[in-house]
Amino acid sequence: MDRSQKKDWIGSLHDSLGNASLVVVAHYTGLTVAEMTTLRVKMRAAGASFKVVKNRLTRLALAGTDYEHLADMFKGPTAIAFSKDPVAAAKIAVEYAKANEKLKILGGSMGGKDLNVDGIKALATLPSLDALRGSLIGLISTPATRIAGVLAAPAGQVARVIKAKAEKDEAA
Repeated sequence: MDRSQKKDWIGSLHDSLGNASLVVVAHYTGLTVAEMTTLRVKMRAAGASFKVVKNRLTRLALAGTDYEHLADMFKGPTAIAFSKDPVAAAKIAVEYAKANEKLKILGGSMGGKDLNVDGIKALATLPSLDALRGSLIGLISTPATRIAGVLAAPAGQVARVIKAKAEKDEAA
């Protein structure tokens, strides 16, 4: 790779990281080309990207982004997963790391906040943005009678308690 290619690569990665909501850093020691291709296909299907990176060039690309503080993680055979959806890259990376021990998640960052391995795993358990939107739409489209029933339930319970107290007082 000559100087101009390196400069283009750094610029391209810098732009990609600038648009990302989440970056996951991992070591990929021992992954075969077929395994790496499978992981990339899964990432792409989820709207994320997975790249094997050159550490020195990646440190240069990180400069000026929210992920600048990740530069210390780039030692050894390193790859990054990133996505606009704050859950997609973490979900696929953690899922793949469970199935294939050769992929070791080192940590990452979401919007400038450091995440360790446990943070990435916790993020992976959250529902995706599309799933959350679907849940919200489901709640909004609930019939008004159901909403009224939910709102009336506490009042009905209070009324039953008062009635029981009144019946108890009458009996005494």
